[in-house]
Amino acid sequence: MLQIKILGSGCSRCESLEKLTRKVVEEMQVDATVEKINDIQEILSYRILRTPALVINEKVICSGTVPGATELKSLLFNLSMKK
Repeated sequence: MLQIKILGSGCSRCESLEKLTRKVVEEMQVDATVEKINDIQEILSYRILRTPALVINEKVICSGTVPGATELKSLLFNLSMKK
């Protein structure tokens, strides 16, 4: 099971990343949990400079940008195949 975290304070890009991630996980039927983190101390613990950030299995995948649906699907597919 993948553990996915969306780090962000609630800006429109953070919300977009969360919605897109949940949609892609559902469409692909990936075995994953998606959690939205908006606690600033927890966000800072990941040592990112900009939000939103996408963290999968405690590894920062991207920060400061919202990947496209195709890129996100590719990431999730590759990571789910490694399990």
